[in-house]
Amino acid sequence: MKYMKKITFCSLMVILIAGCNSSNKPEQITEVPSYSIEQFLESTNIFGSSFSPDESKLLATSNESGIYNLVSLAVDGSGATSLTSSDSTSLFAISYFPNDERILFSADQDGDEINHIYMLDTNGIVTDLTPYEGGKSNFYGWSRDLNSFFFTSNQRDSRFFDLYEMDLSTFTADMLYQNDEGYSISELSHDKNHLVLTKNITTSNNEMYLYNMKTQDLKHISAHEGSATYNPAFFTLDDKSLFFMTNEGSEFTYLSRYDIEGENTEKVFETNWDVAYAYNSYNEKYRVIGINQDGSTKLRMIELTNNKKVELPDLSGGEVTSVSISRGENKMRLSVSDSRTPSKMVIYDLEQDELTELTNTLNPEIDPKYLVDAEVIRFESFDGLEIPSIFYKPHQATSENPAPAMLWIHGGPGGQSRAGYSPIIQYIVNQGYAVLAVNNRGSSGYGKSFYQMDDQKHGDVDLKDCIWSKKYLSQFDFIDSTKIGIMGGSYGGYMTMAALTFAPEEFEVGVNIFGVTNWLRTLKSIPPYWESFREALYQEMGDPFTKDSVRLYNISPLFHAEKVSKPLMVLQGANDPRVLQVESDEIVAAVKQNDVPVEYVLFPDEGHGFVKKENQIIGYKKVVEFLDKYLKKENPDINQEISS
Repeated sequence: MKYMKKITFCSLMVILIAGCNSSNKPEQITEVPSYSIEQFLESTNIFGSSFSPDESKLLATSNESGIYNLVSLAVDGSGATSLTSSDSTSLFAISYFPNDERILFSADQDGDEINHIYMLDTNGIVTDLTPYEGGKSNFYGWSRDLNSFFFTSNQRDSRFFDLYEMDLSTFTADMLYQNDEGYSISELSHDKNHLVLTKNITTSNNEMYLYNMKTQDLKHISAHEGSATYNPAFFTLDDKSLFFMTNEGSEFTYLSRYDIEGENTEKVFETNWDVAYAYNSYNEKYRVIGINQDGSTKLRMIELTNNKKVELPDLSGGEVTSVSISRGENKMRLSVSDSRTPSKMVIYDLEQDELTELTNTLNPEIDPKYLVDAEVIRFESFDGLEIPSIFYKPHQATSENPAPAMLWIHGGPGGQSRAGYSPIIQYIVNQGYAVLAVNNRGSSGYGKSFYQMDDQKHGDVDLKDCIWSKKYLSQFDFIDSTKIGIMGGSYGGYMTMAALTFAPEEFEVGVNIFGVTNWLRTLKSIPPYWESFREALYQEMGDPFTKDSVRLYNISPLFHAEKVSKPLMVLQGANDPRVLQVESDEIVAAVKQNDVPVEYVLFPDEGHGFVKKENQIIGYKKVVEFLDKYLKKENPDINQEISS
């Protein structure tokens, strides 16, 4: 595997200390105003975009009201218009219709993940276009003639997604491909003659096929040795070539092209990081490539007529992390972000070479100079492996005033903590806690060898990485080494419980956010629509129906909960289809038997992730109150249990 140049443990500490106290910063800040979680969440999260047919508006999703709703943004910067006013169900924008201002959007029911596709008419009437009871539907794009759209649904068989085409004149759906073999449906050619399918073997190995819609022939186009992943990206307009991302023969993912007639493949673009995505603009004037570079997204844009790199405008206050190009190819929506401010939307008019800022949503009560930069650091783990992480140091942390610290463990398995804006992390840091977001072995973005290092070793080597990240933090004089805790969501919640259970003296507190505590049950009860991924997940985690069940039992915190001796907080959504509520119910009940302080926050209207501002405010305010009491120990009566 290609690792960055090795740095000794001690010299790396010196580098980080120098970076944290660098003299090139505008000022040293030690006194910081305390911002509330309400102030942080008063900032609006606004994302996604689709140009209207006349390119005068952008469709986006905004949580300004506290619930995600649809808004339109005037491209000239003159303002936003609310399009929906849901006060309970979150609505997520898909697209304007190609030739008028009707809108497609997606919604589920309080986080149950059974999404339907809805139409919002210009007169405000909402129609469910996929009213299939129990069926989950996903938008797959507009047809080239703009008279229909494609979507997948598992209405026929809850395990597998079939491909449909919805006619815009009649709003009737015809099945284009019946998926009886559990493939993942990917790209459809513009002429609808070819469909790309993938088949998961493991989480780090899959196969790619080209299906002829007319002859029904299935061609295997990814024959390879060893492990490799294939992720189809797009067909060219002439439908002669398929572009896809793969890491075949490489540590990192690169962009390739498959010639359909010649049946040969060529490498198109590679770097020493993963190519995360790639697409061509509507008429193939531009190509955009997104690169996952050390926890941040870097863009490369090429004008295909001359194969020259397009220099994106220099924007203060952040980097361009994504681009959406209008159908006319003369306007671009740029997303600009850094770790201190929410992502901004900016319109770049290529013909006029003009920039127009559409959104700047940080609450004006918050001065970004008092927030902190995300800093990429690396430390050596128990076996000498370098572990990349994202560090957030509170301004007020000094050797005279050392800060308590929390490890932040991402979801997954196989996720990645990235250096973008997180209101929750910034809130915790603002309250005086250092945060180290650990990308333990098994995380994505650092090569396929690193990604595979925790396969069937969960609760062991990944936990050791977390323990060694605590050892790493403990070396700094601005960290209170006696006050380090651990928290995370989903897989990160599992790591939190694994730490409290299997290394009970290492961390002072744990915050488990909808984390797995019983792998046997979780792996047996995955949603039916994960069927195409189930065997690959079993390859990584273990098959609960085989002898692997012994190891899964041994790494499940629920069965060893008597070992937990440190204060625990658990947050859970009642409608979570991935990590069932019973997981949290049982671990809370079990740990309470140890006479250990426990707080349990259950949201009846959330799923696998909390999307409503009211719940986020309640939950994360309670997290900091819990940390203040049991980690900072501001309240001396630390043996009093917080009420559930």
